[in-house]
This record gives sequence, C-alpha cells and structure tokens, in this order.
Amino acid sequence: SMQRRLNRMLNSSHDRQLVALMDVEGFDPKEVTVTVKEGKVKVLAEHEEERTTARGKEYSYRNITREISLPPGVSEDEVTYSL
Repeated sequence: SMQRRLNRMLNSSHDRQLVALMDVEGFDPKEVTVTVKEGKVKVLAEHEEERTTARGKEYSYRNITREISLPPGVSEDEVTYSL
C-alpha cells in the first residue's frame, strides 16, 4: 500500500541524505505546518470545512500529525522540507 511504501522510504538514505515523505493529499499547503525542535520534525495538517445544506450547517474536520526523530548527529538546522 501507499502507506507501507512511505514508511519504508522514511528512513532510506540517498547520497547521504535522509528522506522522509508524508502524504498530505487533500490539504492545502497553508494547512500544513512543519516544526523542527528538540531533535524532532513534526508535521501537522489540519482541514476544517463548513457547508450549509437544506438541513443546516455541516462541519467537517480532519487532521494528520506525524513526528519523526532526527538520527544522532543530524542538526536541526540541516533539515529542509517542501510541499
């Protein structure tokens, strides 16, 4: 499955670089927050939606949170990310 492939790639290295991938399909880039502190990379994606229907207002909310520990020797200021 896609999740298993992403998990396998999480700690794979290429040209001495650590690569972590996360599927945030369905989220707008402004709904995704990445923080790097205390030796961890934290990814938070949140989406809220409000719709008015014949029955009234409907709300939907979904989120994804992932935390990845940096390997020993990797500095927080070496971390880069893109969406």
